[in-house]
Amino acid sequence: MGEFVFLNDWARERYLRIIRPAGNLFARLGVHPNILSVLGLLLSLGAGLAYSTGSFFWAAWVVVVAGTCDVLDGQLARQTGKNSPFGAFLDSTLDRFGEIVIFVGMAWHFAGGPSFVTDLTTMEPAHHSPLAVILVFLAMGGSIMVSYTRARAEGLGIDCKVGWMQRPERIVLLIIGSLLYSIPAMGPVLMKVALLLIALLANFTAFQRMVHVRSRLLGGE
Repeated sequence: MGEFVFLNDWARERYLRIIRPAGNLFARLGVHPNILSVLGLLLSLGAGLAYSTGSFFWAAWVVVVAGTCDVLDGQLARQTGKNSPFGAFLDSTLDRFGEIVIFVGMAWHFAGGPSFVTDLTTMEPAHHSPLAVILVFLAMGGSIMVSYTRARAEGLGIDCKVGWMQRPERIVLLIIGSLLYSIPAMGPVLMKVALLLIALLANFTAFQRMVHVRSRLLGGE
């Protein structure tokens, strides 16, 4: 099963060209790549908090910056010769924690949880949605399984980057849905559509990887 992603090479290269000057600056300043990995997690925590308060628009931009840190840490590691097995392990692990806290913040909002920073007595928020909570957890589970299947495959000596919904695609869909959330009436519906797409395609990607590993282990192409 071949590799297919929503983000084509042109889009990826253009994005990398835009952020490359920031990577060069960090390299000149002697910033360690692991610092950017930790910063990405802290920003994800901030995004999760913003989601929990219903500030989806601003949360989306925090996710953009967190995702940029995630890309820059790898670029910086290669550029400065500081790439290491532990650095790759730390980066991947913190990415998973970052995704979890973002989804948890979103689930808190849709579950009707009171804001951590405003009115702790609010009991019935306008966007209380059990369906959205289910979609959030399905999306989170699928995201984790995409990473898990790749890790298990690589533990068996099999390269496993196949699938439709890898992390960049998940982040892009999440950002788009979050930015559209502020549209009156339709915003929450569009956000749920984005979550549904992530949930379906992420879990399907995990299935794609299972099929890929089975084929490789049985001697197929």
